[in-house]
Amino acid sequence: MEPNRPMRMVDAEQVHALLDFPGLIEALRRGHLDPPADTYSHLMRDAAGTAFLALPAWQHGKAMGIKVVTVFPDNPSATLDIPAVQAVFLLFDAENGIPTACIDGTALTYRKTAADSGLGSRFLAREDAETLLMVGAGGLAPYVIAAHRAARPTIRRVLIWNRTHAKAERLADETPDAEAVTELEAAAQEADVISCATNATSPLILGEWLRPGTHLDLIGSYTPEMREVDEAALTRAHIWGDTAAKICERSGEVVAALASGALRREDIVGDLYGLAQGLCPGRQSAEEITLFKNAGGGHLDLMTARYLMELLVSARA
Repeated sequence: MEPNRPMRMVDAEQVHALLDFPGLIEALRRGHLDPPADTYSHLMRDAAGTAFLALPAWQHGKAMGIKVVTVFPDNPSATLDIPAVQAVFLLFDAENGIPTACIDGTALTYRKTAADSGLGSRFLAREDAETLLMVGAGGLAPYVIAAHRAARPTIRRVLIWNRTHAKAERLADETPDAEAVTELEAAAQEADVISCATNATSPLILGEWLRPGTHLDLIGSYTPEMREVDEAALTRAHIWGDTAAKICERSGEVVAALASGALRREDIVGDLYGLAQGLCPGRQSAEEITLFKNAGGGHLDLMTARYLMELLVSARA
């Protein structure tokens, strides 16, 4: 990059237009073939749940970046125009430290988070999966549904459950072949893939509901106090994470099960690095229950930002 070249500003519209899920899921798979980036996180939080978070990542010799995130939980109830979570991502050249791009971090996060789960589904869901249950109908949910459908094009039917049923109905109206449901247990027993994107602090999905062959995708429970599934779901499933070490430190279900002795660290089969590089097994049978814990991380934001810039450069060529 030329030293005097201006920093590229990338808005949400460009992020969503360029980062289609088939391409981004494949880009994340390729990104996991590289050595892991150095990452760190720093969270400031108040009693009301308002938070300020910094997530730097450094891929030595290739790129470095940082996502800065604000969380204002009351925003959606105060006005429909302001999401609870907002962010900006800054990308730097690793050879000379020049800032190369300022990217809408909210759009980047939606795309990255959903593609992370999509990649987990690509490795771990049954190839003939037909029914997806989406638990949670927040801002992330439509992207998660699209990512799972990109990873498993066999999905023909989407069930949507939310504590506030009206939100599930609105999302179902906007989603092809989707239906809002009120009976969570019945829906879980029908589903081939169950994806949870909630702020639940007590389990929503019970292990006894899971039929053989189900794939569980857990996106919420990003603090040790949160839960989306019960202990029985963990003990019935084989478990992977996007980063194995991180889910043992941050995922509420995993942290609690490790503390109780129901789960051991060696019970975590592997993560996306191991799956992408063939260092750990994926799904072994059609009857196996698989669980993928999506914990996120700055390394995934950096992979996504790098891929986005590749697309922007190609578009200009």
